[in-house]
Order: sequence, then C-alpha cells, then structure tokens
Amino acid sequence: MADKILMPQLGESIAEGTIVRWLKRPGDAVRKDENVLVISTDKVEAEIPSPAAGVLLTIDVHEGKTVPVGTVLGYVGAAGDRVAAGVKAAPASSSSSSPATAATAAARVGSAVPSDAYDLVVIGGGPGGYVAAARAGALGLKVALVEKDAKLGGTCLHRGCIPTKALLHAADVVTELKEAARMGVAAEGVRVDWAQLQKHKAQVVSSNAAGLDHLMKSRNVEVIKGTGRLEGARAVAVALTDGGARALAAKNVVIAVGSKPRELPFAKFDGTRILSSDHATGALEKVPGSLCIIGGGVIGIEFASLFARLGTKVTVLEMLPRILLPCDPEVAKLLHGELEKQGCTIACGVKVTEVGTKGATVLTTYQAPDGSKVMVESEQLLVAVGRPPLTSGIGIEGTAAKLDRGGFVEVNGSMESAEPGVFAIGDCVNTPWLAHVASAEGLIAAETVAHRLGKLQAPPAALDYDHIPGCVYSEPPIAWCGLSEDEAKARGYQVKVTKYDFAKNAKAAILLKRRGFIKLVVDATHGELYGVHIVGPQATDLIAEPAFAMQMETTVHDLATTVHAHPTLYEAIWEAASSAAGRAVHG
Repeated sequence: MADKILMPQLGESIAEGTIVRWLKRPGDAVRKDENVLVISTDKVEAEIPSPAAGVLLTIDVHEGKTVPVGTVLGYVGAAGDRVAAGVKAAPASSSSSSPATAATAAARVGSAVPSDAYDLVVIGGGPGGYVAAARAGALGLKVALVEKDAKLGGTCLHRGCIPTKALLHAADVVTELKEAARMGVAAEGVRVDWAQLQKHKAQVVSSNAAGLDHLMKSRNVEVIKGTGRLEGARAVAVALTDGGARALAAKNVVIAVGSKPRELPFAKFDGTRILSSDHATGALEKVPGSLCIIGGGVIGIEFASLFARLGTKVTVLEMLPRILLPCDPEVAKLLHGELEKQGCTIACGVKVTEVGTKGATVLTTYQAPDGSKVMVESEQLLVAVGRPPLTSGIGIEGTAAKLDRGGFVEVNGSMESAEPGVFAIGDCVNTPWLAHVASAEGLIAAETVAHRLGKLQAPPAALDYDHIPGCVYSEPPIAWCGLSEDEAKARGYQVKVTKYDFAKNAKAAILLKRRGFIKLVVDATHGELYGVHIVGPQATDLIAEPAFAMQMETTVHDLATTVHAHPTLYEAIWEAASSAAGRAVHG
C-alpha cells in the first residue's frame, strides 16, 4: 500500500503551504527520509522528506500551487502500488529495484522517440526561446530552434523592447538638451532627423540579431527557419520558409511562440493610419503631428512619452480609472502629471465607442465618465490594449497540454504543461509578459530538461514572480518590484511604508532630475522588503539593488548598513531603507 506525502504543519499558526519545487519525478527511487520536495509558508521554506522507501508514484499537487495543511501532495510506494481512487500509479519497471534517477525517468518518457531525436526542440526564437536553446546547448543537449522570422530575437528585438528604447533614448537626449540651458549649456536649433534616427534604430537591431546568430553557432544549436507545429508530444512539423517541410523528432519541446498586438473590431490595423505597436516601431515616414493612443498601459504610455517629447500632440484614452494599473497609485499619479506637462492629454475612465476616418484624419469617439460623447481628431491612431498569445494552430490540441480561457498554456513551476516533456514560456503563458521573464522561464525549462537527461545535477528552482522587476521607460522612468502597500495588506502582512524624494538627492539635483521618489513597503516588525516602487531618474537601473535584496530575503536594516557611494542616485535607496530601519539621515 502506498504512503501519502502530506503538506506538514510547520508551526502553530501555519495553515497552508506552497509547493516550490519537486526534487523527484514520478518513477524516481527514493529512500526513507530523503527529501522529495521543497515547500514554503509565510514563515519558512523547508525540504520535505519521503515517509517511506520506494518509488515516487504520483505528484498530486504541482509546483506553484498553495494548499492547506494535511493535503495529500503525492504518494510513495513500490512500483505498481495502488494509490487513492482516480490516481494512476507509476507503472512497474524492471529497473525499480535499483535506484532510479531523473535521467532514467526521462528516458522512459522518451522511449517512443527515435534514438537520434533532438533532446530539445524550441518553437520560437524570441528572448525566451533563444535563451532556452542557448542554455540547453551549453549543457550539452542536442537542440533545434525553429523560428518563422528571418532573424532571431522575436518581438522584443525587432518590434518591441529594443527599437522602442532606441527611439525613447533619442527623446531623452532631446529632453536633456532642451533643459541644459538651466545649467548654462545652450543648445540652439535642436531638431530630430527622423530618417537618421530610424537608421540608428535599425543598426542596433541588426547588430543584436547578428549576435544571436553567433550565439546559436557557439552553442551548437541548429536553427531552422520556418513555422513549427506540434504533431503530438514528441514531434514538431516545420513548414520551411524556403519551401517544403521537415519533421523533427523531439524528446522535449519548449513552446515559445509569443504574442501579437490585440486588434479592436472597430479599429482594424492598416499600418498607415491605424497602428499597432509593431507599426509604431517600424519605419514610420515621419513623426506624426498628432497621435491618439487607445490604452494607458506600459506600451501606450511609453509611446505617449516618446512622441510628446518629439513634438507630437498626444491624446491617451484609458478605460480604467488611472494609467499604469500595475504601478503603485502614487507613482502613476506623478507620471500622469508629468506627461500632461509634456503636452499629453490623458482621459481615464472612458470607453472608446467608434473609430473612423475622414480623408487623412482618424476620428476616435469615446464616452466620458459623465456620459458625454467626445471626438478626437488625429493623424494616426495607436491601439495598445494588450497582446493575446499565439497558441492557436500550433498543435496543442494533439497533446495533454491545456489552455486557459485566455488561450495561454497552463504550466507548473518547471514551466511544464500537463503533457510531460512539453514546456511553455514567455508571452504564451499567463505570467508577466516581459522579455526578462521569458528569458528566466526559458532557463528553467532548459535546465529542467538537462537535469532529467543527466546533464545537470540539481533541478532549477521555480521562479518567484513577486520578485520580478517591472519598468516603464517614460520620462521620468518608473520601476517596481514586489508588492504594493494594498497587495501586502491583502496578504495579511503588517506593513510599514517609507518614501524618499529625489528632491533631497544631490546627484538628482546635479542632473536637473529632482522629480520623483523611492517608496518601500516593508514588514513592520522585521524589516523584510515586500515591495519597492521608484519613479525618477534612472529608475529602471536603480531597481536592481532592491530586487536583489528581495530575492535574497534580506531586510532594510541590511540595506541601511551598506555604504552607498556619494554622490549617486542609488543613495536614495539607502536613505529610504534607513528611514524604514529607524535611522533616517536626510529624510
């Protein structure tokens, strides 16, 4: 009879726990008291031992799930033992009498594929897919990377992060030159050569793409240009870009197909007047004289900040009560005001009802909060209302993998779907849709496969999404990591909030960038960092230190006793931490 692995009670006040990662897979041999999984509670992270010797028969609660104390997490017993009703035990195996490893378990799963099959086939060469492929190749796996675009890099490199930031940097330079007169540097006749800026952007993209080609060669990754589709769980059919087809046998597959801009039914993209973010980062002929943006999220606000500073008359229409809902409310409020100073008109709590054209003009009608109808006339309209995943038509239905209501692949903490050996990462899973998240998830998927194939001693840890930094490359820029004050309180934490203004920072004064602040949300008793929210100069770089501090589970006391160089912007982090630790200096 199989033995249960239960969620333990690790303290009188502990009522539940979260599965961080399983150290064993079904079919692996385990010794009595050998650790088989890691759990976490709001007090501690602990390894849980096996109650008996034998084979891990089932995993009943997957990584990332939170369950009450006493829940059955899995079963251990002899291969073929009966377990709870409705749960299938691991099959009996002639090798069950000898210690099994993750590698032998993976070999059993992959026994149906040819011996020359790829260890890993990655579908999609964006920041998640190419990172997964490169890491797997570095670990000695036989890897193929399938990409439909002419160059590797995906949306991030060619139509998103990189071209957007190249354009935004130009706007930053324009802003600094215009403000330089305040420090005695007069720059007359500042203008933007749009054609040259487009060339600069294209050169940045091209050099990065060439670097990816070299990276794949150095990691012995075979790059196959075409559109990949699952044919069951162990094969990928590729419609080759140059014509013809190719079938790839795979022991494991990573789906990294990404997402696309969401189109509104009454505002179809034409690439000329009605634009997606792909079009806006493409080769626009000129800086638009006027631009209406539907959507006040990160994408919409970055384009608003870009074009407003290049002289465009910008209107932002947001359905929600405020812009940048993921941000701390105070942070979003400050940026809202700064964007209005830059010439943006921002209307929140509105509903766009109609989009039409009249000659060269786009007419966008929205319903204001008071019920009145307002029409915005603009040269172009940018629709930035989210990005649905590209999971339709890639063969998911031929596997046991499941999609949620939004079309995202459901995965566990190892980024593995319900189909063993089929993983999904990046924008096609319902985690933060950020390039750095996709890359981190790609590493987890690749290292999980390598561990099962005996190329890596230990499996990777699941990603802690509470510690993912988010950034908005506006002016001023925004960055955050962790929980907001409201989120922390909703989880039952007793919190203390401190804030330090850049107006008090010497380096910010030197840079003429004194707008903004750093806000910390910390445990009221022990000083653990729950969240950091920054709006101000170089926020997207400054977030690294507190993000690392949260990942290491350090406290504001540690930050406050770490000497920070003077004069620097990151002294503001020290000042905020010192205030939270009860040893404020200038705050």
